[in-house]
Amino acid sequence: MDRGLYVAMTGAKQIMQAQAVNNHNIANLSTIGFRADTVSFDSEPIYGPGYATRVNAVAGDAGTDFSMGVMQSTGRDLDIAVNGKGFIAVRGTDGKEAYTRAGDLRVSPTGAVTTASGLPVLSESGPLVIPPSTQVTIGGDGTISVVPQGSAPFAVTQVDRIKLVNPSTADLQKGDDGLLRLKSGEKAKTDEGVSVTSGMLESSNVNAAQSLISMIELQRLYEFQIKSINSTDQNEQSAERLMLTS
Repeated sequence: MDRGLYVAMTGAKQIMQAQAVNNHNIANLSTIGFRADTVSFDSEPIYGPGYATRVNAVAGDAGTDFSMGVMQSTGRDLDIAVNGKGFIAVRGTDGKEAYTRAGDLRVSPTGAVTTASGLPVLSESGPLVIPPSTQVTIGGDGTISVVPQGSAPFAVTQVDRIKLVNPSTADLQKGDDGLLRLKSGEKAKTDEGVSVTSGMLESSNVNAAQSLISMIELQRLYEFQIKSINSTDQNEQSAERLMLTS
């Protein structure tokens, strides 16, 4: 069988993988703080006996798009958005420290401060827990202040501080859970320069229009690869008939 079939087949497979990444981004258009995944195509010669006369198109993971999303005002005290660069430290489902831009926080019945998905928000000393309170506010540096139940409205008490970090994006790796972690497996240090704004949320940074265009382009590329497979197959059948009749 002509090697062109394998080249076209490989191209179609890689395009399907790129389409899956693009569709995943589109599915997270409304996910708070989501960072889009990116993909790139590289050419990889097929080595073997003789010269490398065939080249495969290989879809590679180009990393994560760390550009900022749009800031949206919510007016909710427990909603925070990171200003500029930086991340909020949380505990992932694997029990390890991870980082996110999703600042739609909640307070559980036990007083634990979590993300909307239930991940514990961390301070420098561990998961954040606040006492029963009638009011909870978050300062620009991540400091959490409360008015304990039974206290006067002006009896504001500082409880703890959200761990805010700003590692180099080149050192971060995005996991299947959408959280970011240091490639080294270590914990990032608290960065005093990172600040947040209360009553705001950062939207997903996925560009809806560009993602839809990419979806159409990838579909056309996939169709081209399928046509190449069909054309190669027809050529082989014609050649086989010629050989049989000669």
